[in-house]
Amino acid sequence: MDNKSHLNRLSAAGLLISIGIIFGDIGTSPLYVFKAIFHQEIIEESLILGSLSCIFWTLTLQTTIKYVIITLRADNNGEGGILSLYSLVRRKSKWLIIPAIIGASTLLADGMITPAITISSAVEGLSMMNAHIPTVPIVVLIISLLFVIQRFGTSVVGRVFGPIMLIWFVVIGTLGILHIDQAPYVLKAFNPWYAVQTIVQHPHSLFIIGAIFLCTTGAEALYSDMGHCGKSNIRISWIFVKSMLLLNYLGQGAWLLTHQGARLGDLNPFFGIMPEWFVVPGIVIATIAAIVASQAMISGAYTLISEAVRLNIWPKVSIRYPSDHKGQLYVPSINLILYLGCILIIAVFRKSSNMEAAYGLAINMTFITTTALMCYYMVRKRVPKVWIAIFAIIYFVIELTFLAGNLVKFTHGGWLTLVLASAIFFVMYAWYMARKIKNAYIRFVDIRKYYGILSDLSSDTSIQPFASQLVYLTSANNTHDIEDKIVYSIINKKPKRADVYWFVHVDVMDTPHARDYTVKQLIPGKLVRIDFKLGFREEQKISLLFRKVVEDMVSKGEIDITSRYETLKKHRIAGDFNFVVLEKVFSKSSSLSWGNRIIMEMYKVLRTFSLSEEKSFGLDSSFVTLERVPLNIPDTNEVKLNRLN
Repeated sequence: MDNKSHLNRLSAAGLLISIGIIFGDIGTSPLYVFKAIFHQEIIEESLILGSLSCIFWTLTLQTTIKYVIITLRADNNGEGGILSLYSLVRRKSKWLIIPAIIGASTLLADGMITPAITISSAVEGLSMMNAHIPTVPIVVLIISLLFVIQRFGTSVVGRVFGPIMLIWFVVIGTLGILHIDQAPYVLKAFNPWYAVQTIVQHPHSLFIIGAIFLCTTGAEALYSDMGHCGKSNIRISWIFVKSMLLLNYLGQGAWLLTHQGARLGDLNPFFGIMPEWFVVPGIVIATIAAIVASQAMISGAYTLISEAVRLNIWPKVSIRYPSDHKGQLYVPSINLILYLGCILIIAVFRKSSNMEAAYGLAINMTFITTTALMCYYMVRKRVPKVWIAIFAIIYFVIELTFLAGNLVKFTHGGWLTLVLASAIFFVMYAWYMARKIKNAYIRFVDIRKYYGILSDLSSDTSIQPFASQLVYLTSANNTHDIEDKIVYSIINKKPKRADVYWFVHVDVMDTPHARDYTVKQLIPGKLVRIDFKLGFREEQKISLLFRKVVEDMVSKGEIDITSRYETLKKHRIAGDFNFVVLEKVFSKSSSLSWGNRIIMEMYKVLRTFSLSEEKSFGLDSSFVTLERVPLNIPDTNEVKLNRLN
C-alpha cells in the first residue's frame, strides 16, 4: 500500500495533513469577513448578532452539509474537484461541459485573488503599530517570492503545512474564547432568527450577504483536495476547524459588541481581539497562515490545469514534476498567469478592504455549477427524485441569494474577477469546441481493406525503407477504423515502407488513475494496434509507455523488432522507430459558420502558446516526423476555368 493510500485512511497523520492543505483558504477567512461586513456600517448589536448567525448557518448548510457530508460522496476513485465530478457525469449529457468549464474558470480566477486578499489582510495588521508602514510593497514581495519558489517544488514546505495550520487554528480559537466572556450574550447568534431578521430587514442586506459569503469561499477546496487526504480525514478534521473558526468569529462579535455606535475605519476586528503584546507574533502567524492558504490554492490550480489538458479543455502546456513527492506539479504558464493576476489585483485595489468587493463573485459561480453537476451525479446514483429536488431547491436558493449579494459588488470590484474568469472560460471553451470542429472533418476508413497492400508494402524491396518500426497516433476508437489521412500518409503521399506498422490510440478514462492497455495484431508481425487507457490525472508519456509495451511483447516472443538490414540482423540489433505525427490544418474555413470561424481563429492563436503534439505526448523529437495534412479539401466544382485550345 502506497503512502497516499495510507494517508487516505483515518489517521493522525491524515488529520494533520488535512488541516494543513485542505482548510487554508476557509481557515484564513476570519482575517477579513467582519472587516468586510462593517466596512461602511455603524457597529450595532442587531447587525453583529445577525451577521454571526448568518456565518454560523452558512458554514453549517453550505460547508458542512453540502460539501463535507454530501459532495464528498461524489469521489472519483478517491479524487474530487469540479473536473473529477464532471468526468463522473459527462456521459449523461453533452451540455454538462458548460458548467464544468464555468466552475473550472471561476476557480482559477479565485486562485488569483486568494493570495492577494489573504496576504494583504495579514500584512495590513502592521498598520496597527504604525499607520505609515507601506504594506503594498511587502505584500508584492511575499507574493513574488511565493511564485518564484514554485519551480523548485514545495514538498518540503508542504510537510510543515499541518503543524503551521494547527498552530493557527489553536491561536484563533483561543483568541476567540478570551473575548466571548466580555459579551457572553453573543451566543444568542446561534438562533437562526437573527440571520433571517438581518437578511429581511437590513437596508444593505445584499451587501452584507455578499460579505458573509466570504466565510465559506474555501469550501470548494474541501472537495478539490479530497484525493490528498481522503474524505474520512477531512470530515473529522472539519469538526475541529469549524469549532475554532466559530470561536474566533464569536470572539470578534463580542469585541464588536463592546464598540457599538462606532465605525471600524481601517481597524480589523481580527487584530482587535489580540492582546497588545501579541500583535506582532499574531501578524507573523497570520502572514504564514495566509501564505499556506495561497500555496494550497496555487497547487490546486496546477492540478486543475493538468486535468483540463488531459480532458482537452485547455491548450497542451508544459507540466513539470519538480520533486519526487506524489502529486507535486508545476505548470510554468499557469504560475505566470496566476502571478500576473495577483499583481493586477493588488495594483487595482491596493488594500484588502477594496479587494473584498471583488472577492466571492467568481467562486460563487463555482458553487452553483457544483450544485448542478451534483444533481446529475445523484441521478446517476439513482437517488430518489424527491431528495434530488430538495437538494437542488435548497442550494440553488442559497447560492443564487449569495449571487445576488455578490452581484451588488460588481461595480465595486467584482467586475475584475468576472473579467478574469470570463477570459479563462473563453480559452477553455474555444479549445474544446475547436477540437469538436476538427473532429467533425476527420474521416475514418476500414483498415481491413488495406491489409493486403500494407503487407505487400512491408515486403517491397523496390521502395526505400522509411523506418524499421513506423508508429502513428490515431484518434479512432474502433479497432478496425483508421483516419484516411494516415492511410494517405503511408500509401499515397510517399510510400512508407516499414517492417512493422504500429497504430497507437490513447483513451482518457473517467477515472483519475489508470494505466491499462490492450494489444491487437491486425496483421501478425506487420500491423499492431495498441490502445492505452489512461486516467485523466496520469502523465501521458506515450513514448515511454509505448517502449515498455514493445519490450514486454518482445520478451514474450509476440513481435520481432530486429533490423532487417543484413549486418544489423546478423548481430540481432533492433531496428529504428519513427513516430509520424499528422498536423491537421484547414485548407479553407469559408465553409464554417461565423461562430465556428471565430473559434478556429481563437484556436490558431492558442496553438502558438500550446505545446506541439510530439511534446505533449512525450515523444522524442529526434524520432518524430511531422506531416501537415488538410482537414477539408476545397471542392473543385466551385472552380470555373475556360480552356482556350
